[in-house]
Amino acid sequence: MQSEPCVPGQGEPARESHDRAGAAAAQYRTEIVSDLGQVDAAAWDALVARHTDATPFLKHAFLHALHASGSACPDTGWHPRYLTLWAPPAAGRPQRLAAAMPLYAKAHSYGEYVFDWAWADAYARNGIEYYPKWLAAIPFTPVRGARLLAEDAEARRLLLQVALALAADSQMSSLHILFPDEAEAALMAQAGMLMRHGVQFHWTNDGYGSFDDFLATLSQKKRKNIRAERRQVAQAGITFRRLRGAEIDDDAWKFFNRCYRQTYREHHSSPYLNLDFFRRIGAAMPQHLLLVIAERAGQPIASSLVVYDDDPAVSTLYGRYWGALEYHPCLHFETAYYQPLEFCIEHGIGTFEGGAQGEHKMARGFLPVATRSAHWLAHPAFADAVERFLARERQGIDAYLDELGERNPFARA
Repeated sequence: MQSEPCVPGQGEPARESHDRAGAAAAQYRTEIVSDLGQVDAAAWDALVARHTDATPFLKHAFLHALHASGSACPDTGWHPRYLTLWAPPAAGRPQRLAAAMPLYAKAHSYGEYVFDWAWADAYARNGIEYYPKWLAAIPFTPVRGARLLAEDAEARRLLLQVALALAADSQMSSLHILFPDEAEAALMAQAGMLMRHGVQFHWTNDGYGSFDDFLATLSQKKRKNIRAERRQVAQAGITFRRLRGAEIDDDAWKFFNRCYRQTYREHHSSPYLNLDFFRRIGAAMPQHLLLVIAERAGQPIASSLVVYDDDPAVSTLYGRYWGALEYHPCLHFETAYYQPLEFCIEHGIGTFEGGAQGEHKMARGFLPVATRSAHWLAHPAFADAVERFLARERQGIDAYLDELGERNPFARA
């Protein structure tokens, strides 16, 4: 149980007015929403659909499942404080949701994948409170995409302005916006936020007709190693089933949850998500879900859950969670990478985002891409120190990307 931080509006009704929008935003009504269930799902998803970098994780069903299941809620240190702009009624039409940001007051830095523990430690050494802080992100989900959901460019700009004004007026330490898309990152940099870069590994479907077609593009050593890994799993008598959407019944969710929790147990950690969350997304957004189940001697032994976008214009699959009840060499690679890769090829999905970190993905055809996050710190001295740190870190990231580029796994880089 997390202690309750001092959060603006804590203990107030689910919605509250915030009047710091400034003169430019006078045409909108600004509200902080602590219960996403009070926002119309169709209105929220209509904003999401306007963005080319929309992902299933931005949908109302996914975010609300995180809160309603108790996975990302005040008891776990995540205080939903969604920032929304509402256009007033006009020409007989009711007010409409014009912009929104998934915003939280955070009591810690777990579940973010952009690590600021050193910043929090520096604050503590100087007797300054770092928590609570403002965080705009998808909990437990290091996926790039829109963070400023808006009906047009003006509403998007005003939403960021309001978020920065809220952070400045709240007496909280900082505002962090994680994994925005490139256009939003540029807008945040123009607004004076500090930019931080990271690295992920993504696979691109080059129109492959089969898994063997993909292997043929790799260097001989990488191709040989992958075939050996897959052969090792097959020789252990392990087979696979893929369940899509409504095919994932409650028994399958219970089994996957066992696998998921076992992985955390082996790493001496506590799982972020629970069975209720998986059941909720299974019921609300089945069209985005694929569950891979590994079986040996007729019994399930491992599984991985991936999320994909059913919109051909987006065409991305996201590696998310995996776990096993038995250890077998290379089982992780087959369950969490090769089976989803085959699914991408069979269904023409253009990109497979492999999640946070993991140089081992390069040997399996994933290439490095840069990610971004934006940061605003209220304390001037710490803001200056972090800015200098980020400049040095950026040089290291650039050098790291150059080094990774020299290890390109494809036969013709």
